[in-house]
Amino acid sequence: MTITHNSVPTVSLAMADQDTEAFAEAIGRSFADWGFAIVSDHDIPPALIARAEAMSRAFFALPEAVKRQYHRTGGGGARGYTPLGTESAKDSDIHDLKEFWHIGRELPPGHPFADSMPANIWPEELDGFRETYLEMFAAFDRAGARILAAIARFLNLPPDFFEDTVRDGNSVLRLIHYPPVPENSPAVRAAAHEDINTITLLMGAEEAGLELRDRQGSWRAVTPKPGELAVNIGDMLQRLTNNRLPSTTHQVVNPPPERRGQARYSMPFFLHFRPDYRIDTLPHCVNADHPDLYPEPITAHDYLQQRLREIGLA
Repeated sequence: MTITHNSVPTVSLAMADQDTEAFAEAIGRSFADWGFAIVSDHDIPPALIARAEAMSRAFFALPEAVKRQYHRTGGGGARGYTPLGTESAKDSDIHDLKEFWHIGRELPPGHPFADSMPANIWPEELDGFRETYLEMFAAFDRAGARILAAIARFLNLPPDFFEDTVRDGNSVLRLIHYPPVPENSPAVRAAAHEDINTITLLMGAEEAGLELRDRQGSWRAVTPKPGELAVNIGDMLQRLTNNRLPSTTHQVVNPPPERRGQARYSMPFFLHFRPDYRIDTLPHCVNADHPDLYPEPITAHDYLQQRLREIGLA
């Protein structure tokens, strides 16, 4: 069953097991129309979500000096802590009003991707931090794989098409804290941008502020219910599909004056292709009416580095 709120469809991931083709059509059509879908029944345990959210709040409540011990300059924010006033949207000279923490994929010693996927950093102040977020990472990874299988079906590709493209992919779990907003601040919590990666699964978007820009140029609120995921297409998948699946511009706006003293927390999972995956336009997404917009292939790693430089993280 597909339900709509604020025009972005909500699709139950349970449907993927009950009617595979119907689920693929429902979520694929939502991505094609909006670049977004809201996903319920994703099987990420509520107790794990609650534990991860509590751990995030506990970390960001630590003293600034403690948090900054885990900031690594020159690392592009790939792992550990990134302070407030670091990241900005592409082509913006105003920094977003957020601080965040990055957790990546754990690789075994000697893995061929170790040069492009650094080891994780773990804070010593919080017991269970590592265990909680590795479990959360794995849960997001599983949900993302099911969504990618549906996208493959929607694109008339083999259902397992994306399995190898994201195997040991450079995915990142980000914990975000948006502090209370200063009065008359020229900055917003997250300026208008598109995501770099393949797909993003966002937990915590039920807190007000997330908006997408529709094809008419209007901003629309994206408001999942508690526990639901807001899922969106990233630039890498847009490029692969020759814009058939759009990477939609979105933002996190500041709250109204009476709510500016309240912090906001969210937890996006940026699902990435593996670093050596060559993003080369899918042939059947090109025709006389839709010429190839990306004739020059690029690896996922090179594309990521290019975009990180544009947003001030590299």
